[in-house]
Amino acid sequence: MELSEQTLYVTMLGHFMMTCGEQQISFKSNTTTKSLKLLQILLYETAVNGGISRSHLLKNLYEQEELCDMANNLRVTVHRLKKLLFQSGLPEYDYIQIENGTYRWNSPMPTKIDAAEFEQLVSAAQKASDPAQKTALCAQACSLYRGFFLPSMSEDDWVIVNNIRHKKLYEYAFLQLCDSLKRSREYEKIFELAATAIQLYPFEEWQAIKIDALMALNRYHEAQQYYEETSRMFFEELGISPSEKMMDLFEEMSLKMGRTHQTTKEIKEALSLSDYKTGAFYCNLPSFRDNYRLIRRLLDRLDVEVQVMICSLTDGYGHPLENKEKLEVLSETLHKAIRGSLRRGDCFTKYSPSQFLILVVGSNQKNCQIIYNRIVNCFTKDHKSWKKYIEYSVFSVTEDD
Repeated sequence: MELSEQTLYVTMLGHFMMTCGEQQISFKSNTTTKSLKLLQILLYETAVNGGISRSHLLKNLYEQEELCDMANNLRVTVHRLKKLLFQSGLPEYDYIQIENGTYRWNSPMPTKIDAAEFEQLVSAAQKASDPAQKTALCAQACSLYRGFFLPSMSEDDWVIVNNIRHKKLYEYAFLQLCDSLKRSREYEKIFELAATAIQLYPFEEWQAIKIDALMALNRYHEAQQYYEETSRMFFEELGISPSEKMMDLFEEMSLKMGRTHQTTKEIKEALSLSDYKTGAFYCNLPSFRDNYRLIRRLLDRLDVEVQVMICSLTDGYGHPLENKEKLEVLSETLHKAIRGSLRRGDCFTKYSPSQFLILVVGSNQKNCQIIYNRIVNCFTKDHKSWKKYIEYSVFSVTEDD
């Protein structure tokens, strides 16, 4: 069968590729050249909008460059693209149509573009009144969305705008499909769908959907492990202070970590610490907040002082330390120094890459200076000059009352 009688498939989500029938269309140039950028713009804009005006085309191609004669550059780029298409093995044809200032992709064979098809599917799903039809359309859209739109051109403004829009469309299709699958108790499919979504957008808090699916499948151990991994990623590796929304999400996840009915002995063993080490107890931030709230309640009937110490790493001049490599080394050393300088009854957590919180039970603010000195001595044991990189502050747990 002649190429002109087959369908031209264009992939733009995840990577750029063109195939005609079973034959892949290859170009000698890489996908960031002006000629191929022009090709990608023409393909997409023709499929979605029926073409692109000359002014918008010039803006998309040359907005990041200072050119005296963009119009002439466009003529040269069009000529080069025509030559490139001829060399690629496509049938000889006038693929670039220019009419009344509008540029279009013009092909002798039907052309299908995954990004355009994805947009059409989600748009149809948003308009569908029949739940079964809406679910089917969302499922097709999610299966098509295999990655970001034209990742090799991710710094171009028109690509950025489309990526943002595609993300919103994908979120709609993903959440609609998850709700539908949950109603039909298809938790295995939800698990697979959520795993793909999290891989694409790891910081969208969709981990809760994956955990729910694991719980529904009675895979409690996996759910607990994944919860802990997610907690570490958000609070220790992401490098942002957690929002209240994020904290509530983890709290909800924790509540869902249900277990089967167990004996008193089994419960006691499950609650026991497997590594009863000396030094302070390290916990993740949600657990630290729970401990803080519990102690505040206990202070209503206990006569004991409780302080929160904040140990911060700086650049040596009182500003937050931003050098990532240096911060990683200093943070790990400070973690060990805090654990080794406090009692087993104290707990601490990592609040951000440069800050640790310590819950000190039975000490006043003056004693916190002594504790801080112990931490500094341990922290600077091998590097005395590191003392300038650490500072602390303290407040009483009941202070804000």
